[in-house]
Amino acid sequence: MDHSVQKTTPYRIVSILLLIVLAVLMIFPLYWIITGSFKDARTINSATPVWFPLNPTTDNYTRLFERPAGIWMFNTVFMCVMSMLLTCVAAAMGGYALAKKRFTGRVVLFSVFVCAMALPKQVILIPLLKEMAFLRLHNTLWAVIFPTVGWPFGVFLMKQFSENIPGEMLEAARIDGAGEARTFVNIVFPMIKPGVGALAIFTFITAWNDYFLQLVMLTSRESWTLPLAIANLQGEMSTDFGLIMTLNTVFLASGLAGFLQPGPSALLHNLTTVGVSLNAMRPMLKAGAEPQLEEVSA
Repeated sequence: MDHSVQKTTPYRIVSILLLIVLAVLMIFPLYWIITGSFKDARTINSATPVWFPLNPTTDNYTRLFERPAGIWMFNTVFMCVMSMLLTCVAAAMGGYALAKKRFTGRVVLFSVFVCAMALPKQVILIPLLKEMAFLRLHNTLWAVIFPTVGWPFGVFLMKQFSENIPGEMLEAARIDGAGEARTFVNIVFPMIKPGVGALAIFTFITAWNDYFLQLVMLTSRESWTLPLAIANLQGEMSTDFGLIMTLNTVFLASGLAGFLQPGPSALLHNLTTVGVSLNAMRPMLKAGAEPQLEEVSA
């Protein structure tokens, strides 16, 4: 009997229909924004909705790039990529040190990181603003990048991944004459790579959507990012829906293009693979632990 063929039940039919309806409701706003960027003002403001532009125009894109839209896009990508890289490096080294190094105050320091995860960003906003002003970084992209480098969640995540590194491998590396830098690069980093991939995705998405910090730190028009540009254009041109939809389309396309690149795609693949691998290794790990217990009891 072939069990691969699933029976069609009323529950399955209702579930599929419900998923289709939810998918349409989620995708329709994106469809309306993208098609609206190719409509003229009369079509957009028409009392009868025009579901598809019969006479598409690129005038909205022409008017958008008369502004420094290219600079806004570059600022956004640069900020997200630098935040991702610096956060991953700092969190990987910090998490490894907290997991495998023994020093005075290690537990207290880790407790501080855990407590910092519960602090909302609004609590530390004023100290961050004063610090960036003191360093003369206010109104620069670095004022948005540096506060994300010491992300407590990143250190916490990397510590959990570093706990699984066998101490025997680190000891063997020291016996062979490897220094701390070589041990971290050649042994530690390859073993925590899936965790770094997960952290890279989280950091990139958080930096991409972090409108509040960008609003406070970036004031000049040349230093705007795409979220700031969208918000300001909505305030300046509240009735120019074509231009606003066009900028939103560019914002969506930039984010989608970033995640379709080989690097992020590989990170997503590694993140999925490690979860499946760990789940599959559970019986083997339990089976491997039993003989050791028997030997100890003997």
